Amino acid sequence: MSTSTSTAIAGSTRMASEIAEQPDAVRRTLEHLLPEQERLRAAFAGRRRVLLVARGSSDNAAIYGRYLLEVSAGVPAALAAPSVATHYRARLDLSDALVVSVSQSGATAEIVETQAWAASCGAATAAISNVEGSPLVDAAEVGLVTQAGPEVAVPATKTYLTQLVALAVLADALGTGLSLAADLARVPDEVEGLLGADVSTAAEALAGAGRVVVSGRGLLLGTALETALKMEETCLRPVRGYSYADLRHGPISVVSEGLLAVLVASASGPLAEPMADLVRDLQERGARVLGIGGTRDFARACDLH
Repeated sequence: MSTSTSTAIAGSTRMASEIAEQPDAVRRTLEHLLPEQERLRAAFAGRRRVLLVARGSSDNAAIYGRYLLEVSAGVPAALAAPSVATHYRARLDLSDALVVSVSQSGATAEIVETQAWAASCGAATAAISNVEGSPLVDAAEVGLVTQAGPEVAVPATKTYLTQLVALAVLADALGTGLSLAADLARVPDEVEGLLGADVSTAAEALAGAGRVVVSGRGLLLGTALETALKMEETCLRPVRGYSYADLRHGPISVVSEGLLAVLVASASGPLAEPMADLVRDLQERGARVLGIGGTRDFARACDLH
């Protein structure tokens, strides 16, 4: 990243400053976590599924982790409901599970309690946190401490991204097929390349929109939901996040003139072309479409990209 770009980003808000730190945060996190893969494989030995425990932004990261574990690693995965442990106090046989708790602070009482409950039900435990020595990390069999550094802004940016990296390291460790190492190595430079993008037109469209919905699919669903949350936290107005499949059903009826649809799409894979089809469907209903990522056809179809 050029000095001028870094200075321009860091000079605006705390959130923007922390976004500018993302490439280095990813580099540090990969360097710190890749050596933990052998411990992750040992914790998973003899088990067949992964349960992910999280809330808020960490829950959206866990959605990505669930897809990646199943698609890339071939490991059945699901999101656990913490209230099953903390309020209903159900007793489950988790002897075949690795329970992975995700919490930026590592101190959220509900998540710490759920991890302890999982261990008492026979699960192996791993924790993803940005805080060394946090209760969650100290109690887990394997602690994956992301290296994002302190995050001051309320909207999680660099900590969310490094959680995705930690989950990819986990999936890579548990998978028996192709390694993700080469793709992971590309991430810091890819992120750095995006920091200089001119997003002013997109920002103006969002600022002027009366209603906004955000949608994504598959591996990008969690980040689409996180995008909606970021808009709520920064713009202080409701923004609905939908999976592609859910939006295609009943909620599509709310799409009309004046709505801005933000679509988060992949550049390849089985779900890339359906997102381009969704662009045209939304436009026919009167929506304006702002696209992030996607194929060339997707980019051309969007009103803004």
